Amino acid sequence: MRARLLVALLVFALAAVAGFAVPLLSATAEQRTQQLVISRNADVDRFVLLAQQAVESGDTAMLRTEAESYRSLYNEPVLVVDANRRPLVESRELSVDQPPVRALVEATLRNQATPAPETVGPWSAEPVMFARPVGPSTRVAGVVLLRASVDAAAADVGRRWLLTGLGAVAAALAFAALAWLFARWVLKPLRQLEDGVLAVAGGRRVQVPASTGPKELRVLAAEFNQMSDAVLESAEQQRRMVADASHQLRNPMAALRLRVDSLAPRVDEGGQRTYQATVTEVERLESLLDGLLALAVAESTATRAAAAGSPEHAGLRSVLAERVDAWRPSADRSDVDIKVGEVPDVLLRCPESDLAQILDVLLDNAISYGGPELALSASVQDDTAAILVRDNGPGLSEEDRAKATERFWRRGGDGAPRGTGLGLAIAERLTTAHGGRLSLHGTQPHGLTVRVELPVVSS
Repeated sequence: MRARLLVALLVFALAAVAGFAVPLLSATAEQRTQQLVISRNADVDRFVLLAQQAVESGDTAMLRTEAESYRSLYNEPVLVVDANRRPLVESRELSVDQPPVRALVEATLRNQATPAPETVGPWSAEPVMFARPVGPSTRVAGVVLLRASVDAAAADVGRRWLLTGLGAVAAALAFAALAWLFARWVLKPLRQLEDGVLAVAGGRRVQVPASTGPKELRVLAAEFNQMSDAVLESAEQQRRMVADASHQLRNPMAALRLRVDSLAPRVDEGGQRTYQATVTEVERLESLLDGLLALAVAESTATRAAAAGSPEHAGLRSVLAERVDAWRPSADRSDVDIKVGEVPDVLLRCPESDLAQILDVLLDNAISYGGPELALSASVQDDTAAILVRDNGPGLSEEDRAKATERFWRRGGDGAPRGTGLGLAIAERLTTAHGGRLSLHGTQPHGLTVRVELPVVSS
Protein backbone atom coordinates (compact mmCIF):
# COMPACT_ATOMS: atom_id res chain seq x y z
CA MET A 1 0.00 0.00 0.00
CA ARG A 2 2.87 2.36 0.78
CA ALA A 3 4.31 1.84 -2.70
CA ARG A 4 0.97 2.62 -4.38
CA LEU A 5 0.45 5.72 -2.24
CA LEU A 6 3.99 6.95 -2.91
CA VAL A 7 3.60 6.36 -6.65
CA ALA A 8 0.35 8.34 -6.70
CA LEU A 9 1.83 11.22 -4.68
CA LEU A 10 5.03 11.29 -6.75
CA VAL A 11 3.09 11.31 -10.02
CA PHE A 12 1.13 14.36 -8.89
CA ALA A 13 4.32 15.98 -7.57
CA LEU A 14 6.21 15.39 -10.82
CA ALA A 15 3.25 16.69 -12.82
CA ALA A 16 3.25 19.86 -10.70
CA VAL A 17 7.02 20.30 -11.09
CA ALA A 18 6.80 19.69 -14.83
CA GLY A 19 3.88 22.11 -15.14
CA PHE A 20 6.06 24.75 -13.52
CA ALA A 21 9.42 23.91 -15.10
CA VAL A 22 8.40 23.44 -18.76
CA PRO A 23 6.77 26.89 -19.16
CA LEU A 24 9.70 28.42 -17.29
CA LEU A 25 12.19 26.81 -19.68
CA SER A 26 10.20 28.03 -22.67
CA ALA A 27 9.89 31.55 -21.25
CA THR A 28 13.64 31.63 -20.52
CA ALA A 29 14.52 30.70 -24.10
CA GLU A 30 12.04 33.18 -25.57
CA GLN A 31 13.29 35.96 -23.30
CA ARG A 32 16.92 35.40 -24.30
CA THR A 33 15.94 35.22 -27.97
CA GLN A 34 14.08 38.52 -27.62
CA GLN A 35 17.14 40.10 -26.03
CA LEU A 36 19.25 38.95 -28.97
CA VAL A 37 16.74 40.31 -31.49
CA ILE A 38 16.44 43.70 -29.75
CA SER A 39 20.21 44.04 -29.43
CA ARG A 40 20.95 43.14 -33.06
CA ASN A 41 18.09 45.22 -34.44
CA ALA A 42 19.55 48.21 -32.62
CA ASP A 43 22.95 47.50 -34.20
CA VAL A 44 21.40 47.12 -37.64
CA ASP A 45 19.51 50.41 -37.24
CA ARG A 46 22.78 52.14 -36.40
CA PHE A 47 24.42 50.74 -39.53
CA VAL A 48 21.39 51.83 -41.56
CA LEU A 49 21.99 55.43 -40.46
CA LEU A 50 25.70 55.17 -41.29
CA ALA A 51 24.90 53.60 -44.67
CA GLN A 52 22.41 56.35 -45.51
CA GLN A 53 25.03 58.99 -44.71
CA ALA A 54 27.58 57.13 -46.82
CA VAL A 55 25.21 56.87 -49.78
CA GLU A 56 24.32 60.55 -49.58
CA SER A 57 27.94 61.73 -49.15
CA GLY A 58 29.65 59.08 -51.20
CA ASP A 59 32.18 58.57 -48.36
CA THR A 60 32.13 54.98 -47.05
CA ALA A 61 35.23 55.21 -44.89
CA MET A 62 33.38 55.65 -41.59
CA LEU A 63 30.93 52.91 -42.54
CA ARG A 64 33.76 50.49 -43.31
CA THR A 65 35.58 51.39 -40.09
CA GLU A 66 32.49 50.81 -37.97
CA ALA A 67 31.71 47.53 -39.71
CA GLU A 68 35.27 46.28 -39.23
CA SER A 69 35.27 47.29 -35.57
CA TYR A 70 31.94 45.57 -35.03
CA ARG A 71 33.22 42.42 -36.71
CA SER A 72 36.36 42.42 -34.59
CA LEU A 73 34.38 42.97 -31.38
CA TYR A 74 31.50 40.54 -31.91
CA ASN A 75 32.84 38.30 -34.69
CA GLU A 76 29.69 39.04 -36.64
CA PRO A 77 30.13 40.26 -40.25
CA VAL A 78 28.14 43.14 -41.76
CA LEU A 79 27.16 43.52 -45.42
CA VAL A 80 26.01 46.84 -46.90
CA VAL A 81 24.92 47.18 -50.55
CA ASP A 82 23.44 50.11 -52.44
CA ALA A 83 20.34 50.14 -54.57
CA ASN A 84 22.33 48.81 -57.54
CA ARG A 85 23.45 45.74 -55.53
CA ARG A 86 27.04 47.06 -55.31
CA PRO A 87 28.69 46.17 -51.98
CA LEU A 88 29.74 49.13 -49.88
CA VAL A 89 30.94 46.87 -47.03
CA GLU A 90 31.66 43.20 -47.66
CA SER A 91 33.63 40.28 -46.21
CA ARG A 92 34.42 36.73 -47.14
CA GLU A 93 32.01 35.40 -44.53
CA LEU A 94 29.13 37.53 -45.82
CA SER A 95 29.16 38.32 -49.54
CA VAL A 96 26.47 39.36 -51.98
CA ASP A 97 27.66 36.59 -54.27
CA GLN A 98 26.33 33.96 -51.88
CA PRO A 99 22.90 32.80 -53.15
CA PRO A 100 21.08 32.91 -49.79
CA VAL A 101 22.50 36.37 -49.14
CA ARG A 102 21.53 37.59 -52.62
CA ALA A 103 17.97 36.32 -52.14
CA LEU A 104 17.69 38.11 -48.79
CA VAL A 105 19.06 41.33 -50.35
CA GLU A 106 16.51 41.19 -53.15
CA ALA A 107 13.66 40.60 -50.71
CA THR A 108 14.77 43.50 -48.50
CA LEU A 109 15.08 45.87 -51.48
CA ARG A 110 11.45 45.05 -52.19
CA ASN A 111 10.59 45.95 -48.56
CA GLN A 112 9.70 42.35 -47.70
CA ALA A 113 9.82 41.59 -43.98
CA THR A 114 12.67 39.40 -42.75
CA PRO A 115 11.47 36.11 -41.19
CA ALA A 116 11.53 36.18 -37.40
CA PRO A 117 14.36 34.09 -35.93
CA GLU A 118 13.55 30.80 -34.25
CA THR A 119 13.66 30.57 -30.47
CA VAL A 120 17.22 29.96 -29.34
CA GLY A 121 17.85 26.74 -27.42
CA PRO A 122 20.96 25.27 -25.82
CA TRP A 123 21.52 23.24 -28.99
CA SER A 124 21.15 26.19 -31.43
CA ALA A 125 24.20 26.87 -33.62
CA GLU A 126 22.91 28.33 -36.91
CA PRO A 127 23.59 32.11 -37.21
CA VAL A 128 20.62 34.47 -37.55
CA MET A 129 20.36 36.99 -40.42
CA PHE A 130 19.07 40.51 -39.72
CA ALA A 131 18.26 42.81 -42.69
CA ARG A 132 17.04 46.43 -43.00
CA PRO A 133 16.47 48.62 -46.03
CA VAL A 134 18.39 51.92 -46.21
CA GLY A 135 16.15 54.95 -46.67
CA PRO A 136 12.40 55.31 -46.75
CA SER A 137 10.21 52.48 -48.04
CA THR A 138 9.29 54.52 -51.15
CA ARG A 139 12.91 55.10 -52.11
CA VAL A 140 15.19 52.29 -50.90
CA ALA A 141 18.85 53.28 -51.27
CA GLY A 142 20.40 50.02 -50.13
CA VAL A 143 20.36 47.14 -47.67
CA VAL A 144 22.19 46.41 -44.41
CA LEU A 145 22.66 42.71 -43.48
CA LEU A 146 24.03 41.42 -40.18
CA ARG A 147 24.81 37.77 -39.52
CA ALA A 148 24.50 37.35 -35.76
CA SER A 149 26.00 34.44 -33.86
CA VAL A 150 23.70 32.64 -31.39
CA ASP A 151 26.51 30.93 -29.46
CA ALA A 152 26.43 33.33 -26.51
CA ALA A 153 22.63 33.28 -26.38
CA ALA A 154 22.57 29.47 -26.59
CA ALA A 155 25.11 29.26 -23.76
CA ASP A 156 23.00 31.61 -21.63
CA VAL A 157 19.88 29.56 -22.31
CA GLY A 158 21.78 26.38 -21.45
CA ARG A 159 22.94 27.81 -18.12
CA ARG A 160 19.47 29.04 -17.24
CA TRP A 161 17.95 25.72 -18.22
CA LEU A 162 20.51 23.92 -16.08
CA LEU A 163 19.64 26.07 -13.07
CA THR A 164 15.95 25.53 -13.73
CA GLY A 165 16.49 21.80 -14.09
CA LEU A 166 18.45 21.65 -10.84
CA GLY A 167 15.69 23.58 -9.13
CA ALA A 168 13.09 21.20 -10.56
CA VAL A 169 15.09 18.18 -9.39
CA ALA A 170 15.47 19.73 -5.93
CA ALA A 171 11.74 20.43 -5.83
CA ALA A 172 10.99 16.88 -6.96
CA LEU A 173 13.28 15.47 -4.25
CA ALA A 174 11.63 17.72 -1.68
CA PHE A 175 8.21 16.53 -2.86
CA ALA A 176 9.43 12.91 -2.68
CA ALA A 177 10.68 13.41 0.88
CA LEU A 178 7.41 15.04 1.88
CA ALA A 179 5.45 12.25 0.17
CA TRP A 180 7.48 9.62 2.04
CA LEU A 181 6.95 11.39 5.36
CA PHE A 182 3.24 11.80 4.65
CA ALA A 183 2.87 8.16 3.63
CA ARG A 184 4.73 7.05 6.75
CA TRP A 185 2.59 9.34 8.92
CA VAL A 186 -0.61 7.92 7.46
CA LEU A 187 0.35 4.28 6.97
CA LYS A 188 2.29 3.59 10.18
CA PRO A 189 -0.90 3.65 12.31
CA LEU A 190 -2.59 1.43 9.72
CA ARG A 191 0.27 -1.06 9.91
CA GLN A 192 0.08 -1.01 13.70
CA LEU A 193 -3.66 -1.63 13.49
CA GLU A 194 -3.06 -4.52 11.11
CA ASP A 195 -0.52 -6.05 13.51
CA GLY A 196 -2.98 -5.52 16.34
CA VAL A 197 -5.79 -7.28 14.47
CA LEU A 198 -3.51 -10.24 13.75
CA ALA A 199 -2.44 -10.33 17.39
CA VAL A 200 -6.04 -10.33 18.64
CA ALA A 201 -6.91 -13.03 16.10
CA GLY A 202 -4.07 -15.08 17.60
CA GLY A 203 -5.39 -14.60 21.12
CA ARG A 204 -2.87 -12.01 22.32
CA ARG A 205 -3.78 -8.93 24.30
CA VAL A 206 -2.27 -5.93 22.54
CA GLN A 207 -2.56 -2.14 22.61
CA VAL A 208 -1.76 -0.10 19.52
CA PRO A 209 -0.45 3.49 19.86
CA ALA A 210 -3.26 6.03 19.59
CA SER A 211 -1.09 9.16 19.55
CA THR A 212 0.27 9.22 15.98
CA GLY A 213 -1.22 9.70 12.54
CA PRO A 214 -4.32 11.59 11.40
CA LYS A 215 -7.07 12.28 13.89
CA GLU A 216 -9.39 9.73 12.31
CA LEU A 217 -6.79 6.98 12.69
CA ARG A 218 -6.06 7.98 16.29
CA VAL A 219 -9.76 7.65 17.10
CA LEU A 220 -9.86 4.30 15.29
CA ALA A 221 -6.82 3.07 17.26
CA ALA A 222 -8.44 4.04 20.56
CA GLU A 223 -11.64 2.23 19.59
CA PHE A 224 -9.62 -0.81 18.54
CA ASN A 225 -7.87 -0.92 21.92
CA GLN A 226 -11.22 -0.91 23.68
CA MET A 227 -12.54 -3.63 21.37
CA SER A 228 -9.40 -5.73 21.89
CA ASP A 229 -9.74 -5.55 25.65
CA ALA A 230 -13.44 -6.40 25.49
CA VAL A 231 -13.00 -9.37 23.13
CA LEU A 232 -10.11 -10.93 25.02
CA GLU A 233 -11.71 -10.30 28.39
CA SER A 234 -14.87 -12.01 27.16
CA ALA A 235 -12.88 -14.98 25.89
CA GLU A 236 -10.97 -15.20 29.17
CA GLN A 237 -14.19 -15.05 31.19
CA GLN A 238 -15.71 -17.78 29.06
CA ARG A 239 -12.65 -19.99 29.51
CA ARG A 240 -12.59 -19.30 33.25
CA MET A 241 -16.29 -20.08 33.55
CA VAL A 242 -15.85 -23.45 31.83
CA ALA A 243 -12.86 -24.29 34.00
CA ASP A 244 -14.55 -23.17 37.22
CA ALA A 245 -17.79 -24.94 36.42
CA SER A 246 -15.98 -28.15 35.56
CA HIS A 247 -13.87 -27.95 38.70
CA GLN A 248 -16.81 -27.14 40.97
CA LEU A 249 -18.78 -30.06 39.58
CA ARG A 250 -16.02 -32.55 40.31
CA ASN A 251 -16.67 -32.61 44.08
CA PRO A 252 -20.43 -33.30 43.76
CA MET A 253 -19.66 -35.82 41.06
CA ALA A 254 -17.11 -37.57 43.28
CA ALA A 255 -19.64 -37.65 46.13
CA LEU A 256 -22.28 -39.03 43.76
CA ARG A 257 -19.88 -41.71 42.58
CA LEU A 258 -19.14 -42.76 46.17
CA ARG A 259 -22.84 -43.02 46.95
CA VAL A 260 -23.54 -45.00 43.80
CA ASP A 261 -20.66 -47.37 44.54
CA SER A 262 -21.87 -47.80 48.13
CA LEU A 263 -25.26 -48.91 46.82
CA ALA A 264 -23.80 -51.84 44.91
CA PRO A 265 -24.18 -54.43 47.74
CA ARG A 266 -27.76 -53.32 48.40
CA VAL A 267 -29.05 -53.59 44.82
CA ASP A 268 -31.04 -56.78 44.23
CA GLU A 269 -31.03 -58.75 41.02
CA GLY A 270 -34.04 -56.94 39.64
CA GLY A 271 -32.39 -53.54 39.98
CA GLN A 272 -29.00 -54.51 38.57
CA ARG A 273 -29.85 -53.34 35.05
CA THR A 274 -30.93 -49.92 36.25
CA TYR A 275 -27.97 -49.70 38.59
CA GLN A 276 -25.48 -50.50 35.80
CA ALA A 277 -27.09 -47.87 33.56
CA THR A 278 -26.71 -45.36 36.38
CA VAL A 279 -23.04 -46.27 36.83
CA THR A 280 -22.50 -45.87 33.07
CA GLU A 281 -24.07 -42.42 33.09
CA VAL A 282 -21.97 -41.38 36.09
CA GLU A 283 -18.84 -42.54 34.31
CA ARG A 284 -19.89 -40.64 31.18
CA LEU A 285 -20.42 -37.47 33.24
CA GLU A 286 -17.00 -37.92 34.85
CA SER A 287 -15.45 -38.29 31.40
CA LEU A 288 -17.31 -35.21 30.20
CA LEU A 289 -16.05 -33.15 33.14
CA ASP A 290 -12.51 -34.35 32.52
CA GLY A 291 -12.90 -33.34 28.88
CA LEU A 292 -14.17 -29.88 29.80
CA LEU A 293 -11.22 -29.37 32.13
CA ALA A 294 -8.85 -30.53 29.41
CA LEU A 295 -10.50 -28.15 26.94
CA ALA A 296 -10.18 -25.25 29.39
CA VAL A 297 -6.51 -26.11 29.87
CA ALA A 298 -6.07 -26.27 26.08
CA GLU A 299 -7.69 -22.84 25.67
CA SER A 300 -5.42 -21.42 28.38
CA THR A 301 -2.40 -23.05 26.77
CA ALA A 302 -3.39 -21.60 23.39
CA THR A 303 -3.62 -18.11 24.86
CA ARG A 304 -0.22 -18.42 26.52
CA ALA A 305 1.32 -19.86 23.36
CA ALA A 306 -0.04 -17.00 21.25
CA ALA A 307 1.39 -14.43 23.65
CA ALA A 308 4.75 -16.15 24.13
CA GLY A 309 7.72 -14.59 22.38
CA SER A 310 9.89 -17.72 22.32
CA PRO A 311 7.82 -20.94 22.29
CA GLU A 312 9.11 -24.19 23.74
CA HIS A 313 10.33 -26.94 21.44
CA ALA A 314 9.61 -30.66 21.27
CA GLY A 315 11.54 -33.49 19.62
CA LEU A 316 9.12 -35.15 17.22
CA ARG A 317 10.74 -38.60 17.14
CA SER A 318 11.24 -38.91 20.90
CA VAL A 319 7.76 -37.69 21.91
CA LEU A 320 6.02 -39.85 19.30
CA ALA A 321 7.97 -42.94 20.38
CA GLU A 322 7.15 -42.26 24.04
CA ARG A 323 3.41 -41.91 23.39
CA VAL A 324 3.30 -45.00 21.20
CA ASP A 325 4.94 -47.02 23.97
CA ALA A 326 2.43 -45.60 26.47
CA TRP A 327 -0.56 -46.58 24.33
CA ARG A 328 0.70 -49.96 23.11
CA PRO A 329 -0.76 -51.94 26.07
CA SER A 330 -4.17 -50.42 25.40
CA ALA A 331 -3.79 -51.25 21.71
CA ASP A 332 -2.86 -54.84 22.54
CA ARG A 333 -5.96 -55.21 24.71
CA SER A 334 -8.06 -53.93 21.79
CA ASP A 335 -6.23 -56.17 19.27
CA VAL A 336 -4.89 -53.13 17.40
CA ASP A 337 -1.51 -53.44 15.72
CA ILE A 338 0.46 -50.15 15.86
CA LYS A 339 3.03 -49.66 13.10
CA VAL A 340 5.41 -46.70 13.14
CA GLY A 341 6.94 -45.62 9.85
CA GLU A 342 9.71 -43.14 9.15
CA VAL A 343 9.79 -40.23 11.61
CA PRO A 344 12.39 -37.46 11.11
CA ASP A 345 14.35 -36.28 14.12
CA VAL A 346 13.36 -32.60 14.14
CA LEU A 347 12.33 -30.02 16.71
CA LEU A 348 8.79 -28.64 16.54
CA ARG A 349 7.61 -25.23 17.71
CA CYS A 350 5.40 -26.80 20.33
CA PRO A 351 5.91 -27.79 23.99
CA GLU A 352 6.37 -31.51 24.63
CA SER A 353 3.29 -31.62 26.85
CA ASP A 354 1.05 -30.17 24.12
CA LEU A 355 2.48 -32.47 21.42
CA ALA A 356 1.99 -35.44 23.74
CA GLN A 357 -1.63 -34.42 24.40
CA ILE A 358 -2.32 -34.10 20.67
CA LEU A 359 -0.87 -37.55 20.01
CA ASP A 360 -2.79 -39.01 22.96
CA VAL A 361 -6.08 -37.81 21.47
CA LEU A 362 -5.28 -39.25 18.04
CA LEU A 363 -4.04 -42.58 19.40
CA ASP A 364 -6.99 -42.91 21.77
CA ASN A 365 -9.50 -42.27 18.97
CA ALA A 366 -7.75 -44.61 16.54
CA ILE A 367 -7.52 -47.45 19.10
CA SER A 368 -11.08 -46.96 20.37
CA TYR A 369 -12.93 -46.36 17.10
CA GLY A 370 -10.57 -47.46 14.31
CA GLY A 371 -9.77 -50.83 12.83
CA PRO A 372 -7.23 -53.50 13.77
CA GLU A 373 -4.37 -51.67 12.05
CA LEU A 374 -2.94 -48.30 13.06
CA ALA A 375 -0.05 -46.64 11.21
CA LEU A 376 1.93 -43.56 12.21
CA SER A 377 4.43 -41.67 10.08
CA ALA A 378 5.84 -38.17 9.69
CA SER A 379 7.60 -36.05 7.09
CA VAL A 380 9.07 -32.56 6.77
CA GLN A 381 8.60 -30.15 3.89
CA ASP A 382 9.14 -26.38 3.71
CA ASP A 383 9.79 -25.97 7.46
CA THR A 384 6.58 -27.83 8.31
CA ALA A 385 6.31 -31.29 9.85
CA ALA A 386 3.30 -33.43 8.94
CA ILE A 387 2.25 -36.21 11.34
CA LEU A 388 -0.10 -38.83 9.85
CA VAL A 389 -2.22 -41.21 11.95
CA ARG A 390 -4.04 -43.77 9.75
CA ASP A 391 -6.49 -46.49 10.72
CA ASN A 392 -8.50 -48.97 8.67
CA GLY A 393 -11.74 -48.64 10.60
CA PRO A 394 -15.13 -47.54 9.29
CA GLY A 395 -13.91 -43.96 8.88
CA LEU A 396 -16.08 -40.87 8.55
CA SER A 397 -18.07 -39.38 5.71
CA GLU A 398 -16.95 -36.10 4.19
CA GLU A 399 -19.74 -34.29 6.02
CA ASP A 400 -18.76 -35.87 9.35
CA ARG A 401 -15.07 -35.07 8.81
CA ALA A 402 -15.97 -31.40 8.43
CA LYS A 403 -17.75 -31.43 11.83
CA ALA A 404 -15.48 -33.79 13.76
CA THR A 405 -13.37 -31.03 15.31
CA GLU A 406 -16.39 -29.17 16.67
CA ARG A 407 -16.95 -29.31 20.41
CA PHE A 408 -19.28 -32.07 21.65
CA TRP A 409 -19.70 -33.50 18.15
CA ARG A 410 -20.23 -37.26 18.04
CA ARG A 411 -21.15 -39.44 15.12
CA GLY A 412 -24.77 -40.53 15.22
CA GLY A 413 -26.34 -43.80 14.22
CA ASP A 414 -26.28 -47.32 15.59
CA GLY A 415 -23.03 -48.36 17.16
CA ALA A 416 -21.85 -44.77 17.40
CA PRO A 417 -19.10 -44.12 19.97
CA ARG A 418 -20.21 -42.65 23.29
CA GLY A 419 -17.27 -40.30 23.83
CA THR A 420 -17.45 -36.72 25.03
CA GLY A 421 -16.89 -35.18 21.60
CA LEU A 422 -14.06 -33.02 22.96
CA GLY A 423 -10.92 -34.95 22.02
CA LEU A 424 -10.44 -33.71 18.46
CA ALA A 425 -11.58 -30.22 19.49
CA ILE A 426 -8.80 -30.13 22.10
CA ALA A 427 -6.21 -31.46 19.64
CA GLU A 428 -7.29 -28.99 16.96
CA ARG A 429 -7.12 -26.05 19.40
CA LEU A 430 -3.64 -27.00 20.60
CA THR A 431 -2.44 -27.46 17.03
CA THR A 432 -3.67 -24.09 15.78
CA ALA A 433 -2.34 -22.38 18.92
CA HIS A 434 1.18 -23.27 17.82
CA GLY A 435 0.75 -22.16 14.21
CA GLY A 436 -0.26 -25.57 12.90
CA ARG A 437 -3.25 -27.21 11.25
CA LEU A 438 -5.25 -30.37 11.92
CA SER A 439 -7.23 -31.97 9.10
CA LEU A 440 -9.12 -35.22 8.55
CA HIS A 441 -9.05 -37.29 5.35
CA GLY A 442 -10.46 -40.56 4.16
CA THR A 443 -8.26 -43.66 3.89
CA GLN A 444 -8.62 -46.07 0.97
CA PRO A 445 -10.37 -48.46 0.87
CA HIS A 446 -11.78 -47.46 4.27
CA GLY A 447 -10.60 -45.77 7.42
CA LEU A 448 -9.57 -42.34 8.61
CA THR A 449 -6.32 -40.36 8.31
CA VAL A 450 -5.65 -37.48 10.69
CA ARG A 451 -2.97 -35.06 9.49
CA VAL A 452 -1.32 -32.69 11.98
CA GLU A 453 0.99 -29.99 10.61
CA LEU A 454 3.30 -28.09 12.97
CA PRO A 455 6.13 -25.64 12.23
CA VAL A 456 9.70 -26.90 12.49
CA VAL A 457 12.41 -25.02 14.36
CA SER A 458 14.81 -23.58 11.77
CA SER A 459 18.32 -24.91 12.08
